[in-house]
Amino acid sequence: MPEHKYSFAFVASKKVGNAVKRSKAKARLRAMLLTYDNKIKSGKYIFIVKNNIFDKNVTELRSAFNFAFKRLELFKK
Repeated sequence: MPEHKYSFAFVASKKVGNAVKRSKAKARLRAMLLTYDNKIKSGKYIFIVKNNIFDKNVTELRSAFNFAFKRLELFKK
């Protein structure tokens, strides 16, 4: 049985932009999650893309992920 069993879903509404922008936004989130590969507890996660994702750089996204994961207590101990 795998030690970490989780799945991710990414949702981007048409308010984010056209299909290309929505796809790029979801790809940014997927790439960011790769850095947290073995640090997250197992489970199912849904990420909702907001309009301001294109205004944030990598450092700001990483700090937002860290804040959310710590607040929701999703990091493994």
